[in-house]
Amino acid sequence: MSNRSASPRRTGAVRSATRRCKGFAPVIDEHVRVLVLGSFPSSTSLAAHQYYGHARNQFWRILGAILGEPLQDLEYGERLRCVLAHRVGIWDVYADCRRSGSLDSQIHAPRPNDLGLLAQLAPGLRAVACNGQAAGRVRRSVLELGYACEVLPSTSPAHAARRIEDKLAVWQAFFRVWC
Repeated sequence: MSNRSASPRRTGAVRSATRRCKGFAPVIDEHVRVLVLGSFPSSTSLAAHQYYGHARNQFWRILGAILGEPLQDLEYGERLRCVLAHRVGIWDVYADCRRSGSLDSQIHAPRPNDLGLLAQLAPGLRAVACNGQAAGRVRRSVLELGYACEVLPSTSPAHAARRIEDKLAVWQAFFRVWC
């Protein structure tokens, strides 16, 4: 038997090991001026039913430092209310996908969220911050919709090699301009 005939079976095994995962609704309202766009929630976040639900994800610490709020210490619902009060929204590039694990590299057959809805959901939206390179793949589409867009360093624990202080400086520079 050749390696060629064995290959499709291995591919099928990988596909069957993945499951279709559904993302979250956007955290957005008509007052949002800046949208943070991630790729897709981690398996930990999906299990917790929370954006950036992994304890080692630096998102809430970074955004809290920018907004001057102790977001990481608040209950999840209060975090979301606080973020919206600062005119910041949260959403993901993908509505659903197949994935085994939490890494962006494990995302297969993604179905994108309709970013064209942003004009209706947040008529005052001015800028989009892509949280990491995977989310940043939609930068051109976001620019074509008429919004400013920057790809910021990922807050994911998978990107922990870069110091949080360095990430925070880049995120702060973006928010100083747009918030």
